[in-house]
Amino acid sequence: MGEQSQNYKWIGKRTLRPDGPDKVTGRAKFGADLALPGMLHGRVLRSSHAHANIRGIDTSKAEALPGVKAVITGADFPNPGQGKMIAFGEGQLNYSDMARNVIAREKAFYDGHAVAAVAATSAAAAEEALSLIEVDYELLPHVIDVEAAMEPNAPVLHDNLFTDGVTPTPDKPSNIASRLEFNLGDVEAGFAKADAVVERKFTTQPVHQGYIEPHAVVAEATEDGQVRIWCSSQGAFMVRGNTAQALGMDMAQIRVTPAEIGGAFGGKTVIYLEPLAVRLSQKAGRPVRMVMSREEVFRGSGPTSGSAMEVKIGVTKDGKITAAQATLKFQAGAFQGSPAGPGAMCAFGPYDLENVNVVGYDVVVNRPKVAAYRAPGAPISEFAVESVLDEIAGKIGIDPLELRLKNGAKEGTQAAYGPKFGPIGYLETVEAAKAHEHYAAPLGPNQGRGVASGFWFNIGGESSASMQISEDGTATVLTGSPDIGGSRASMAIMAAEVLGIDVDKVRPIVADTNSVGYCFVTGGSRVTFATGMAVIQAAEDVVDQMRQRAAKEWDIPVDAVVWEDGCAKPAGSNAGDFEPMSMAEIAGNSARTGGPINGKGALNASGAGPGFGTHICDVEVDPETGRVTILRYTAVQDVGRAIHPGYVEGQLQGGVAQGIGWALNEEYIYDADGRLENPGFLDYRIPVASDLPMIEAVLLEVPNPRHPFGVRGVGEVPIIPPMAAVANAIANAVGARVPDLPISPPKLLAAIDAKGD
Repeated sequence: MGEQSQNYKWIGKRTLRPDGPDKVTGRAKFGADLALPGMLHGRVLRSSHAHANIRGIDTSKAEALPGVKAVITGADFPNPGQGKMIAFGEGQLNYSDMARNVIAREKAFYDGHAVAAVAATSAAAAEEALSLIEVDYELLPHVIDVEAAMEPNAPVLHDNLFTDGVTPTPDKPSNIASRLEFNLGDVEAGFAKADAVVERKFTTQPVHQGYIEPHAVVAEATEDGQVRIWCSSQGAFMVRGNTAQALGMDMAQIRVTPAEIGGAFGGKTVIYLEPLAVRLSQKAGRPVRMVMSREEVFRGSGPTSGSAMEVKIGVTKDGKITAAQATLKFQAGAFQGSPAGPGAMCAFGPYDLENVNVVGYDVVVNRPKVAAYRAPGAPISEFAVESVLDEIAGKIGIDPLELRLKNGAKEGTQAAYGPKFGPIGYLETVEAAKAHEHYAAPLGPNQGRGVASGFWFNIGGESSASMQISEDGTATVLTGSPDIGGSRASMAIMAAEVLGIDVDKVRPIVADTNSVGYCFVTGGSRVTFATGMAVIQAAEDVVDQMRQRAAKEWDIPVDAVVWEDGCAKPAGSNAGDFEPMSMAEIAGNSARTGGPINGKGALNASGAGPGFGTHICDVEVDPETGRVTILRYTAVQDVGRAIHPGYVEGQLQGGVAQGIGWALNEEYIYDADGRLENPGFLDYRIPVASDLPMIEAVLLEVPNPRHPFGVRGVGEVPIIPPMAAVANAIANAVGARVPDLPISPPKLLAAIDAKGD
C-alpha cells in the first residue's frame, strides 16, 4: 500500500468492525430472524415447466384447508401493462417485467416462476396448501441457449418484444430484446495494419452469486393501509419503490427496515418475495414471513448471464494492438435486461486502443431473469478478451504483461464507450505484478502461470446521510446504505477523520426508509464513494456548526475559528486568547448556544473513478483426471484510497474466490425439459477453503481526485480477471485452451486429447 494514507489519523487504519460483536455473538438480526405476534408462514407455488400458458388456477381447495388464511395469484395484483426500460444503477429495469417476474400472469416463463402463494398458521399447512392448488398449463416450446434463442425459428417468449437498437424497427417479435454498439476509429483499417490476428469464440454459463442467506422477508400490513417490511436486501429504498410499483401503492405507505445480509454480491438488488408477503398480509390481516429454500433461490431468483462471444484482436509484431472487435450475446433470462451493456463497455476497458468495435445483444430465454453479480457483464466479456490477449502474446513471442504495458490505458485514454479517463492506476498494477516475486517463481511439471487484467467503471448515485451529536460529543451517523462489504466501518472512519475524534466515538447506523433520506442500492462499488461523500458532507456540516457555537461562546467572528484535532481553536493570536473547545465541551453547552447539533448530507455523486486490477495465477493440472489445483494467486489492484485496508483485502480475496469457482466449477445445468437439475450447493459446487490457497492482495493507491479522500470503488474489479487468469494458466500448463466455462475435468481432458491428435 502506498504512503498516502499515512498523513491521516484514521484513514487507512485497520479499526475494529462496528458490526463485529453483534455478528460473533449471534445478536445480529438477519432477514428470517424477526418474529411478530400472530405471524403466518408464507410459501410460493412455482412452475415446473420452462414455458407454458396459464389457462386457469383453482385455489378453492387450498383456501378451504384448515390453517390457511390467504391465497393469492397474479389476479390479486394490478395489471402491470407493458412498460419501458429505464435506467437503474448499473443496468436497466422494466417495471412491467419486474411485476411479471414476481408472480406470473398469462404465462410461466421458466422452471421456478412463481404462480401462486399462500399464508398459513404453520409451515406444514402452507406446504400442503400448495399441493392443493390446481394450475391448468398449456405447455409451449422452450429455448434455453442464447444462440438458439436468436435463431429465426426459435420459440418466441414475448409477442410484444421487438428488437430495440436496430434500423428499421422489426415488424416481427423476437427474443433479441436489444442490440447496442460501440465504435472507435476504423477496425477494418486497423486489422489491415496487423501482423497477426487472433479470432476466437467463447461461451460461459449462468452462475449463482453464492450468497449463503436465502431471500427472506417479513411484512405487516395494518388497518390504516400502512405496510412495514423487514428484509434481506441491498437497498431498502429499492424495495420500497419497486414493491409500491408492483402493488399499486404510494411509497409513503411503505416503510422498509433493512436486516443484516448474509451475502448478496448483486443478487439482492431486485425484489422477489416482498410484494407477495405484503399482499398476503393485507389479505390475511396478519404479519407474514417468507423465506426461500435453497432450491427456490436457484430456481426462482436471478443468476448472472450465460453468454456466447466472438473476439478478434490484431497486433503488430512488436505487440501494438491495431484493432479489437467483440460480439457479445448475453442471456437475459425470461425478461429483457442482461448486463450486455456494461459487458460491452468494459470488454476492452484496460487498453488504450485506436480502433474498437463492440456489439452486444440482450436475449431472452426460458431461464430465471438474471440479476447483478459483481461488475455485472464485465467478468464475462473480459474473460474472452484477456484469453485472446494471452494467445496473442504466445503467438508473437512477447511477455503477456509486457503486451499489456504496451497497450495499457492511462490518464487521457479515450474509452470506446465514451469518456476519457482521469488519473488511473492500471499501468501501475501491471508493473507491480511484473515486479512481484510471484511472477518469477519457478514452475514444475504440469504447472502453468496465467495473468489477466480487469476494469470496472464504478458508479456513484444518490445518497443521503445524517449525523447526530450527543451531549458528550459522540456522533451517530445514519445512512440508508445496507452494509454488505464493510461500509459501516468506512463511514465511521471517514466521519471520525473529518470530525477529528476517535473512531470509537462514532456509531454508524443503517436506518429504515422513514428515518433517513433516499439512498440508492448498495452495488456497483458505490457506497464508500457516494454515501461516504454524503457522510463527509454531514460531518463538515457539524464542524461548521461547532465553529459557529465556539465563535458565539468567544464572541468572535466564525471566520476567526478553525477546527483542528476535534477542537475549535482561534485562527490565530489576533483572534483572541482562548483555550481550544472540544466537541464534547461544545455539545455539552449546545442547549444554551442554539440547541441540538445535527448535520446532514445529500447528493447525486458523480466522478466515481474507474478501477483496474492485474492478477497472477499458478495452477497444476493432473493430466490423468483433468483436475486443476490452484497453487498460488496474487491480485494487484488500484484501490484509490484504502479507507479500511482489511476490508479492501477481503474484497479482493472474495472476488478471486468467486472468479475461480466461475472458472472451474460453477454452472446451471438444465434437462431436456428446461428444468434445473442442480438447485443446491451439493450439486452446484462453489469453492470451499480447501480448494484455494491464501490469496495475496496487493493494494496500490492512486487516489481518485473526485473524492475528498481519494476513494474509488474496489468490490467489482477483483472478480473480473480470475476466469481468464485461470484459463490462461491452464493453457500454459497443458498447451491446450478450453474456451468454454467452466473448465471442468471432462472438457479439459478432451482438449488435452485433441492436442495429442
